[in-house]
Formats: sequence, structure tokens, C-alpha cells
Amino acid sequence: MPTSVTAPDNLAGIIAGHPGHRVAIISRGRPTTYGELLGQVRRFRGALQGIGVTRGERVVIMAANGRHFVVAYLAVVGMGAVAVPLNPTATPAELEREINEVGAKAVVVGPSAAPAWARISAVSVPTVEHVLTADAIDDMVRSGVEAPEAHVHPDDLAVLIFTSGTAGAPRAAMLSHDNLLSNIRSTIGATPMHADDVSFGVLPMFHIFGLNVMFGCAMATGGTIVLVERFDPASAVETIVERSVTVMAGAPAMWVALAQMPGVDHVSMSTLRLAVTGAAKMPEDMASLLESKSGIVLAEGYGLTEASPVVTTARLVDGAVRSPRGSIGVAVSSVEIRIVDEAGDDALLGDEGEIWVKGPNVFRGYWNDDEATARVLTPDGWLRTGDIAVSDDEGNLFIVERAKDLIIVSGFNVYPAEVESVIAEHPGVRACAVVGVAHPHTGEAVKVFVVSVSGVHLDEESIIEHARKKLSRYKCPTKVKFVDELPVNVTGKVLRRALR
Repeated sequence: MPTSVTAPDNLAGIIAGHPGHRVAIISRGRPTTYGELLGQVRRFRGALQGIGVTRGERVVIMAANGRHFVVAYLAVVGMGAVAVPLNPTATPAELEREINEVGAKAVVVGPSAAPAWARISAVSVPTVEHVLTADAIDDMVRSGVEAPEAHVHPDDLAVLIFTSGTAGAPRAAMLSHDNLLSNIRSTIGATPMHADDVSFGVLPMFHIFGLNVMFGCAMATGGTIVLVERFDPASAVETIVERSVTVMAGAPAMWVALAQMPGVDHVSMSTLRLAVTGAAKMPEDMASLLESKSGIVLAEGYGLTEASPVVTTARLVDGAVRSPRGSIGVAVSSVEIRIVDEAGDDALLGDEGEIWVKGPNVFRGYWNDDEATARVLTPDGWLRTGDIAVSDDEGNLFIVERAKDLIIVSGFNVYPAEVESVIAEHPGVRACAVVGVAHPHTGEAVKVFVVSVSGVHLDEESIIEHARKKLSRYKCPTKVKFVDELPVNVTGKVLRRALR
């Protein structure tokens, strides 16, 4: 029977109430039971209160998937403070900007974030009063006085996750306790999980897919999650076999890699009963290859950070996928969807339109950015996604295209404006434009068209190396094309479609 989730008002309460002897997480081969985890979280929470962290204050978490991330995250949200997960491998410039944007009081620095953090001076992040390394967390967990979960209002802010809305540079999306908890309930209702499930936890938890779908749902049902810091196809297969993994969520790039792995077959994948993909479009030929080799039928869904994130998922009947291949499925419970034409009216069945979303999962807006919030949230609470879709007569949705200029690399969002602003800083660049191009392994890759300053000779490597100094690797261009001019319309706007 599917596990029933009676969610508390506090997000941290998802780990309370489960049998204390059951294993909650496995990190670096080390199992931690629910009883042990609850104690660690409460002692770290008490230690945070002891150093002066209070309700509403922001705590940045820069750590890979592992015990330190889990303890820090649940401790922070459980005291009414705000967790801000950041990519631990981001560049110092990116981390510094995001830390300052949210005004973080404390920063958790895992081992993978240590190199970048070492290049950030205390003067450049003036609001940060406490820096907590993995060793410091361990000490606080051992010596802290337990502090139980605080009572919070469902609308209280729980998490800030950087995204972009419809265009431009990343912004911090405000997600409340109710946003996240309601989406956990809806997701479990659509893709039933059980207390005896073992989940493969490789999606990074600084991404909403990893944080609330992979981790949140596993913890809410009392299952076990094997936390994995980075994806490697061969070791993933070994872990699935060794741990008898039953549930696995991943971006299409991960499933494409597994579909092409020699060791993936019906035997190695025999324990896997629920395989979920999202964050980008899954290539249909690769989905077919995976099914023929292993019997895995992917349940494809759709979501976005601003929706906490799940909006739709494949229709499941007795655990079997019943939505047509290529579809992103149907709306999950408590989520309303409209397909809206350019006039703002509901599109006719079979006609294309923008996906609009409404429900308790829809975010509160962008941190300190009312103008950007107003562009994506209507006065009556509909979220304009910027994604164009069409519905069949059974309610299955099919993504047609993105209305915004978003590029998705291995499930991660890349915004052309952010990349262009960095490339434009190169002294030899007069103008540039960024587009996404198809890539067999990552879904899309970043390509930049560059107009050089007259008389200056540039090469591809110099542009890519310049980008690497300020951008995470997945945001950096992999292809550079030098052109005499960029195509523009009558108002001077670059015609990205022509470049594609």
C-alpha cells in the first residue's frame, strides 16, 4: 500500500515519527538511522541557536549530497530559519554574489566547497558571522543541546533556491514550508513510495529536484536514501545491485548514460520499480533503448523551482506507466493547470499554449524583487511558466518549446544573459550572444557567437577559459563561433532563433 504522509507544519518534521531503528540515510557507506539522525539534527539546531541564529535568518549550505548537508538543512528549517542551498562547486564570484544577495548570517562549507570558499575574503561577504566546516558540524552535533522543531506558520519562508523566472540572471525563489510539504504530498500521491523503498540519491540537493523530490519524498515516507556525491554510470550500477535500490530519480543525461552502459540489463536493474526523470526533455530513442535493455519504463514529469517543483508526472496504474512516451504526464493532485494562448484565454484542445500553474506549491515570489515576481505571478495566483505545451484528449501534456531563452544542460538551468554578461567583459569582445545547441550526452550545450573588437584576434580557448573564471563549468560555452555581426530585429534585439 502507498505510504500515507500526514505532513507536519514544519518541514523538518518529515523525519519525526518514523521507527528510530530504520535506516534513513547512507552516506559514504555509513548508515544513519532515523533515531540517530533526529538526534543529530536537534543537537546541531541547538548549537545554531547557541551562536545566535534566529528565525528568518538565512543560512547558506554549500555541501555535496551527504550527512552534513542533511543535518544542516533539517536543523535550519526546523528552527524557522531559512536554508539557502548553493552549488558547492560554483565559482567564488557566483557564491559571493548569491551569499550577499540573501544576506546570509551563517555559511555551512562542506569539503567540496572548501577550495572556492578559500578564495572568498570575509570583507566581501560582510553579513556572514559564522563559517561552519564539516568538522565544526561534527563537533556541534556531539556537544550541542537538543532543540526540537519550532512551530512555524505554513506560509513561513523555509528555503531560498536560485533560479531565474522568465529570463535574465538567477534570482532567489522563496519557497515556504507549505509549498514544499504540499508538493511532497502530491508527488507521493502520484508516484507512490513506501517505507521499505531504497532510493538512489544522486540528484544534487542544491537543486529543487534533488532537495524536495528525491530527498524530501524519501524522508517523508520513512524510506532509505543512499546519498551519492557525483554520478558515475559504472558505480551507479554497482550501488543499485549492492543496495537493492528500488526508486531512482534522475535528469535525462543520467538515464542516457545508463542506457548506453554495457552492464545495464534486466538482471542488474531487477530491483528498480520506480524510475523517474524530469528537469529536461528525455530523448525518446534513449528511453526506448533503456526499456529494451533493462525493462525500465521511465515516468517522465515536469516541474520548475517556482512550483516546488512538481507540476505533472506520468500517469501510473498499479505501478506501470500509462502516459504515452514523450509526454510529461498529467497534473499531480492539488495542482491546477491552464494552457493559455497569446490572448490570455484557454487554448483549444490540441492547440499550443503556455503552461500556467496554480496551487499550494506555487512559490511566494523572488527575494527582494517585486518587479520580477509580478512578471511571473498573476494577481489571482497563476504562475506563468514560460513553457509551451499541448494537451491530448486524456489530459497528457507534451512540451513543444520554451518561450524563454533558457538552456538546460544535464538538467541544470543556464541563462544566456548571465553567460553573455561574463563573455562581454573580455576586452577583445565587442558583442556576443548565447544559445543552446543539441548535445548527445547533456541534452543541450552552451554555444556563444562572438564579434571581436576590430583588429583583435581571439581564439575559442581564450573565450572558454575567460568564462571558467566566473561561471560554473556547466554554464561555460563548449563551442565558440566568431562572426562579423549578430542578427538583430528592428529594435536591436538579438535574434536567437536565427543563431540556432
